[in-house]
Amino acid sequence: MPLNWVEIDLAALRHNFMQVRQHILPETQILGVVKSDAYGHGMVPVARELAQSRCHFLGVSKYWEAEKLRKAGLELPIIVLLGLEPEEMDAAIAQDIRPVLYRMDHARSLSQRAVRHQKKASFHVKVDTGMGRLGVPLEKLSTFLGQLKELPGMHLEGVLSHFAVADEGDKTYSELQLARFKEALQLTREYGFDVAYAHISNSAGLLDLPQAQFQLVRPGIMLYGSPPSDDLLNPVTLRPVMTLKARVIQIKKVSAGQPIGYGRTYTTSKVTTIATLPVGYDDGYSRHLSNKGAVLIKGQRAPLVGRVSMNLITVDVTHIQNVSEDDEAVLLGQQEGNRISAEEIARLCETISYEVFCSLGRNRHRRFLNGTFPE
Repeated sequence: MPLNWVEIDLAALRHNFMQVRQHILPETQILGVVKSDAYGHGMVPVARELAQSRCHFLGVSKYWEAEKLRKAGLELPIIVLLGLEPEEMDAAIAQDIRPVLYRMDHARSLSQRAVRHQKKASFHVKVDTGMGRLGVPLEKLSTFLGQLKELPGMHLEGVLSHFAVADEGDKTYSELQLARFKEALQLTREYGFDVAYAHISNSAGLLDLPQAQFQLVRPGIMLYGSPPSDDLLNPVTLRPVMTLKARVIQIKKVSAGQPIGYGRTYTTSKVTTIATLPVGYDDGYSRHLSNKGAVLIKGQRAPLVGRVSMNLITVDVTHIQNVSEDDEAVLLGQQEGNRISAEEIARLCETISYEVFCSLGRNRHRRFLNGTFPE
């Protein structure tokens, strides 16, 4: 039995996918974002469940992720959101993997390889409507489309952009981005491109900006059970997918005045029962939780005392009856009706739930529960 492990509830994933479906139009299709190992939840098992749930596209950030999905037997269209390097394009064309394009030199490379393979290379063009990150600037889109029009072997399947602040209550900037995106789509049509898929909506966008659904939406964080923010105009009922558990490996009573952990940042004020758990920042459990976090043991919250070290934490269980060595502790998730959420951990660490999931999901021992497919 491992000292600590992560559990992934695939039934919760399916529930969250159906929440996406209920918030969009019947004709709108869904791209399930499974990049970064499905936010730490396991890219291949998650992708299989999404495919079984009739997801239409999968979204990854890098080519090797798309290749891994293909090798695992996933046949859905896959979009590589960061695009492809030239050396990856031949294999991507052969596997019908769609890159996002925002550089003309990459577009020319893709065209050359498509002609060589006597195939049409499908791709999506990214337009920067105000995120200031990846994408063709709107003022340069006309030139980009004109050059694209001259390239053989190319099929412009989609045009996309990305909301910067759709998770905020004030939608003014998102509405501005949406207007710019519509301008980009109109320009694309004027150049004679028949675009099948326009997409700009992430989780927050599909929930709060129904007018921005177009033909495709790209849910990410809501699939994994976290709301995009606390400021949503249209809250949604989601089920957490990830749980982190560990075993108590030692219990001891210590006297008043006993320092606990590195740096002696915590000292007991009375006789205290300390439980030691074999989890630390090597397991993705943030050092920022030192003297701030909590775990659940026998359904009760046990405060973390002392610093999070590389492999160990210590919690105060003085108030919990009959705690034993090898008892199960929950560091993220639910136990006997109480819950420690990714949002709670994120607030304590001054980060977001996305980072919490990506960090904890790297756990070597990951169990998939309630899956459609045997693992």
